[in-house]
Amino acid sequence: MLTREEVRAFYDRFGMVQDRQGFYEDIATSDLTAHAGFEQAKAVFEFGCGTGRFAATLLTHSLAENATYTACDLSATMIGIARGRLTQFDTRAQVQLTDGSPSLAAADSTFDRFVANYVLDLLPPEDIAMLLVEARRILTPDGRLCLVSLTHGVTQLSRFVSSAWEILHRLRPALVGGCRPIELLEFVAESEWKVDHRNVVINFGIPSEVLVASKNP
Repeated sequence: MLTREEVRAFYDRFGMVQDRQGFYEDIATSDLTAHAGFEQAKAVFEFGCGTGRFAATLLTHSLAENATYTACDLSATMIGIARGRLTQFDTRAQVQLTDGSPSLAAADSTFDRFVANYVLDLLPPEDIAMLLVEARRILTPDGRLCLVSLTHGVTQLSRFVSSAWEILHRLRPALVGGCRPIELLEFVAESEWKVDHRNVVINFGIPSEVLVASKNP
């Protein structure tokens, strides 16, 4: 695993190149958008906003005109790019630089959507668990958890790709940006969450898991 400092350094260098990953990410984030009910959302929080491309798409096409978007990222480069991209949305969109900790500087029950796209696959298991506790805390009672991650393959080609990805991650995690295939369901406890939608989508042999869940009372 890369440390937070190593992750920050990688994505500070990566910058706008991240948008080139849309060739496999967009199909998964589109599936997320289709099942997360963003049209009814009033306040969205995204953990790890990257360049703000997903946020701009949400604000342009899915969110109501009075809905707000708040995000954080540990890379100053990404924050700068995201702020520039979201300037057109004025005070509706706020992006904050953080230290990458899963502890969130947000009040209880203040957001009705929590988003993390291709972020949990960067985190150690203990940070994933803590982040989901925090997500549950800041979500409203009818809020939804909205996640996308690299995952394990389900077809012959995608199994080969995900296995090769795991090997690269073990040998030199920086070669894959610190990301590795995980299974989101392993971290979403049935006692805490009700899964509303789960799908594994594959593009160019790269498998991504899409998961939308509601809070259990």
